Amino acid sequence: MTDADDLRRRTDELLAAHPPATTERLEFLRARFDAGLAWVHFPRGLGGLDAPRSLQAVVDAELEAAGAPGNDPGRIGIGLGMAAPTILRFGTDEQKQRFLRPLWTGEEVWCQLFSEPGAGSDLAALATRAVREDGGEAGSGGDWIVDGQKVWTSSAHLARWAILIARTDPGVPKHRGISYFVCDMTDPGVEVRPLRQITGEAEFNEVFLTGVRIPDAHRLGAVGEGWKVAQTTLMNERVAIGGARMPREGGMIGVAAADWRARPELRTHDLHQRLLKLWVEAEVARLTGERLRQQMTKGQPGPEGSGMKLAFARLAQEISGWEVEFLAEDGLTYDDWTMRRPDGVDFTGREAGYRYLRAKGNSIEGGTSEVLLNIVAERVLGLPPEPRTDKDVAWKDLPR
Repeated sequence: MTDADDLRRRTDELLAAHPPATTERLEFLRARFDAGLAWVHFPRGLGGLDAPRSLQAVVDAELEAAGAPGNDPGRIGIGLGMAAPTILRFGTDEQKQRFLRPLWTGEEVWCQLFSEPGAGSDLAALATRAVREDGGEAGSGGDWIVDGQKVWTSSAHLARWAILIARTDPGVPKHRGISYFVCDMTDPGVEVRPLRQITGEAEFNEVFLTGVRIPDAHRLGAVGEGWKVAQTTLMNERVAIGGARMPREGGMIGVAAADWRARPELRTHDLHQRLLKLWVEAEVARLTGERLRQQMTKGQPGPEGSGMKLAFARLAQEISGWEVEFLAEDGLTYDDWTMRRPDGVDFTGREAGYRYLRAKGNSIEGGTSEVLLNIVAERVLGLPPEPRTDKDVAWKDLPR
């Protein structure tokens, strides 16, 4: 049974064998993964020790104190937060061995090919097709040929691999005709184009797939059960976006509070009352996220992650709006509109104007707030679902 003392001993052994001051960063990360200290709740041999998830904090604290390098989670967040738990749950042994180690060390960046121009909020309406070459059967070792378009794809310009859902059977209702694949972003037929945002940057992309060949060995889950697999990805995505661990007064509320303390000449009673309200709401959201992470130690995340993501989006927009108003004309300045393709997203970076504009995307990315409200209403509160007239209609017969 792995406990905190055992993890400290293992961490000390890792640091003794690979001193951070003299060990190359990638070598250290690989050694940490092989020692089972990457994500301790994962199985042995896959970066973990079958230990309780809560004990990861013990390892992280010891390594941080020793100055050990990290794996830059801001750059590889899609791989860590979405691809890895999906591969762990639905992948074959070969897929787990192939993908998880370079995913965690950051040697291979991942992106998510889910949303489409006509299938964003209604993701199951997606039209990207995957056709079995020569009509082969699943498990025959043949390839799938994929054609379609994806949009709002973070990190596609950096990614080696993508998690992809595509329609494999248009003759059944939309949720039942989808399959889930791992797509090599370097393969012929994959074209990535930047989408410039209101911030001036292009962290998102649109991806065109033209005759892309994916081997059946890169399919996750059974043919036609891609929606079931995708639910694991989506639930983990919402927890990753809205439930990140942070200290009290961390994140955007911390930036706003620092501004308040630094600029007493701009304070008013109304702004003070609004800031206090936002501070309390941010603290409630932080503590709720901590409770959700504790629940996750006992299994897969549930629909509660949708509630956390909802709170994150609303608070980010309200806090950044407060900050722009508080700073008056200084809140309207913007340092640089240069077109950039960043490696990651820093929701608290740059100046107030950037934070205000970037926060507008928080209620769209990772599931729109409107869709998440439906999920919370139906799956958390148990309210009656909205009527869905297309539930039992074959996808090919749906009006478009």
